Amino acid sequence: MEIVILAVVIAVVLVGAVSALVVGGRRKKQLPPAERPSATPTITTPPAEPRVGDEAETPRDESRRTIEEVDLPTAEAPEAPPAEAEPAPAAPEVEVPEPTEGRLVRLRARLARSQNALGKGLLTLLSREHLDEDTWEEIEDTLLTADVGVVPTQELVERLRERVRVLGTRTPQELRTLLREELLKLVATDAQRAVKTDNGLETPAVVMVVGVNGTGKTTTTGKLARVLVADGKSVVLGAADTFRAAAADQLQTWGERVGARTVRGPEGGDPASIAFDAVKEGIAEHADVVLIDTAGRLHTKAGLMDELGKVKRVVEKQAPLDEVLLVLDATTGQNGLVQARVFAEVVNITGIVLTKLDGTAKGGIVVAVQRELGVPVKLIGLGEGPDDLAPFDPEAFVDALIGD
Repeated sequence: MEIVILAVVIAVVLVGAVSALVVGGRRKKQLPPAERPSATPTITTPPAEPRVGDEAETPRDESRRTIEEVDLPTAEAPEAPPAEAEPAPAAPEVEVPEPTEGRLVRLRARLARSQNALGKGLLTLLSREHLDEDTWEEIEDTLLTADVGVVPTQELVERLRERVRVLGTRTPQELRTLLREELLKLVATDAQRAVKTDNGLETPAVVMVVGVNGTGKTTTTGKLARVLVADGKSVVLGAADTFRAAAADQLQTWGERVGARTVRGPEGGDPASIAFDAVKEGIAEHADVVLIDTAGRLHTKAGLMDELGKVKRVVEKQAPLDEVLLVLDATTGQNGLVQARVFAEVVNITGIVLTKLDGTAKGGIVVAVQRELGVPVKLIGLGEGPDDLAPFDPEAFVDALIGD
């Protein structure tokens, strides 16, 4: 029995060994030559990335040609369009100023609207049934408030008291006539108020415009040029205000509007030299009038006032000075009288121009300034328009004060 078992074990061992030999032989079976792996594998290098700067590849030696050796196609240059001539700047349109007669009618109505408080106040006081001392004091206060001045006010009140006492019965029309007559005496109707533009000489009439800062001298000079052109005069303007920026440009614009030439110089230049040249040009052109605009100056500055005297003396070396017009701001009231007094000491004032008479100005300044200087008001300004400057008419002024 043991022998049988031993034989079975031996048989099992032999079968297992044979099976292992068979399997091992199959694994060692060689592959076809085409499918055999290479002994040394081939490694494929990935595409190189572009390099810049210091890592850039050293350039290879290649033959190169310059731009001169390369035949480029010739392109025909486009024809340039014909050059157009630049249009010449258009000459400013010359305006036709409004005639003097037409201005007076329009300005009289405007003056009546703004200035008749004085006249109406006086008429109201004089119309009271009993004119006692208190009433006459009110009349005096009304005149003083209107810038008539102390001495003219006293004279007017005395004459009114005498005539009212003699007249007795006072109707509104009688009072109006009475007040008109007395105011006309104060304003003085016999004064020569025309701006002198005909001197009877071969040289043009020379008019110099003076005044303090801010009174409107340059604007007044330009407006006066319009008045003269409207009256048929030929005008040359002298821009002797060299201290205020753009003053010469402003005056030149006024002149171009009416066809008047402006003589000017460099900013900050000698005003006397420019005034001299303006008169010289006016003589050469046979102009009727030369208007000289001077720089504004404070009446308290002695040096500036002396310079104004120099301008006057230099002008007179070319031609006589026919007019010196002092421009006053009517709204300054009694302060304007102080200015007028100082200017009159430096140059011989021959006439006054009152500007801004349509604003808060009191009508009495006309009387006061004439009494102060002994010269007439010749021109008045009643607005900002180019034709709002007109010759002063005493009767129209008084009629506007007391109303219709």
